[in-house]
Amino acid sequence: MPVSQKRFSVKRYEPNDARATIEIFLRAVREVASKDYSPEQVAAWAKIDDAEVWAQYRASRPTWLAVDGSTPIGFTDLKSDGCLDMMFVSPDYQGKGVASLLLETVERAAREQGLQRIFTEASLTARPFFESRGFIVLTAQQVEKRGQILSNFRMEKTLA
Repeated sequence: MPVSQKRFSVKRYEPNDARATIEIFLRAVREVASKDYSPEQVAAWAKIDDAEVWAQYRASRPTWLAVDGSTPIGFTDLKSDGCLDMMFVSPDYQGKGVASLLLETVERAAREQGLQRIFTEASLTARPFFESRGFIVLTAQQVEKRGQILSNFRMEKTLA
């Protein structure tokens, strides 16, 4: 029986994509990052206080949505200083190349903007992905979210 390969694409974020990005974020933290963080940490992290503020934040910088046909499956963004602030992939699409496709999009945009590097604060869960794509750990850090302390890593990649 032939194996069918799904083809994913990336599109620019539009205001009506806000709900989809919130759902991807919440599911990714609750269902994927939960293997590396305690239930209390996940509960503190996986909260959206104001969906309108979230939507404004997404629209305030280049943000991209990965889709499978018309189904949103992941998203990422890039701040003007080279910060890849958020990258989350639906639990249903982990390990299928979606994050790699999103990272390629970010790197292309960063190069087009003349940036020499991109950097991120990667979770325990995301660190191996970023390391495998050429990022180096600058420092381990502890960040506070709603009274919980979470470990993450400030990482960067020099663009060729």
